[in-house]
Amino acid sequence: MKTQRGRLLLLNIGTPSRLLSISPDGGDMQVLCPDLGVAPDGLAVDPVRGHIFSTYMGSSHDGEDFFVNDGAIFRVDLDGTNRMTIVPEGATFTPKQIQYDPEGDFIYWCDREGMRVMRARPSGAELTVLVQTGSTEEERRDRRRHCVGVAVDPRGGFLYWTQKGKPDGGEGRLLRAPLRTQSGVNPAARPDIETLFDNLPEPIDLEWDAESSYLYWTDRGAAPMGNTLNRCLIRAGRTGTPEIILRGLHEGIGLAIDHANRRAFVGDLGGYVRTLRLDRPDEGSVIFSGHGPLTGVAYCAA
Repeated sequence: MKTQRGRLLLLNIGTPSRLLSISPDGGDMQVLCPDLGVAPDGLAVDPVRGHIFSTYMGSSHDGEDFFVNDGAIFRVDLDGTNRMTIVPEGATFTPKQIQYDPEGDFIYWCDREGMRVMRARPSGAELTVLVQTGSTEEERRDRRRHCVGVAVDPRGGFLYWTQKGKPDGGEGRLLRAPLRTQSGVNPAARPDIETLFDNLPEPIDLEWDAESSYLYWTDRGAAPMGNTLNRCLIRAGRTGTPEIILRGLHEGIGLAIDHANRRAFVGDLGGYVRTLRLDRPDEGSVIFSGHGPLTGVAYCAA
């Protein structure tokens, strides 16, 4: 089989958790980092500097709930070496999906039990809370406040994120706000937040496709609306009607887009990676499986 250009990066959670790299056809698996700890979740890539960013949810948890403030964000080189902490334990509670915006040179992520959307420079400097959905211990246990997936449209000037609600609960929301905030605005009382979609099964990760003006997201909730890949056309700030373009995921989580080749990759807790064409979505095809549950997915074209 001919090796394709680019690499797909995967977070393979387990004991231990690993950072994997595969070719876009699912072959040539390489282990970049053999032990990432207990709960890595999100991946993002800066191909120019040659960095991979990874979120770590923390070590103290009760099932799916992480109520101890011990999350962190790490960075490694594209070959898995030179691992360093850029956002230390306690500076972010439970970081989930992470995105790198090369235009603004920021990393953005959602902090689930921290009930926040945050950003920082790739070095970890200028740590900023952009959105705060709660602050008390009682509010922390309300999953409707939990921020999970994040996407950035720098040209349109929007920040998108998901709040997932209870598992399979039909409480999920997809929201947005302007990227630029007015000086002095309290992130817990922003007047410019819009709810684009409500009562979703359980929305997770997001990707923005600037070429087509589509917002994509995975949903790990109950079928038929959940365990799906979804998208919605958004032009001039106006949202269209969401559509399901892939079904049958096994707890769908990670999502990455290869913009140049117009294809998406979706990973799930069943350990499957599927790919599909964006210009003519179909049932997709499984390109990778059998190595354990997967969370974060990122595509590196370099």
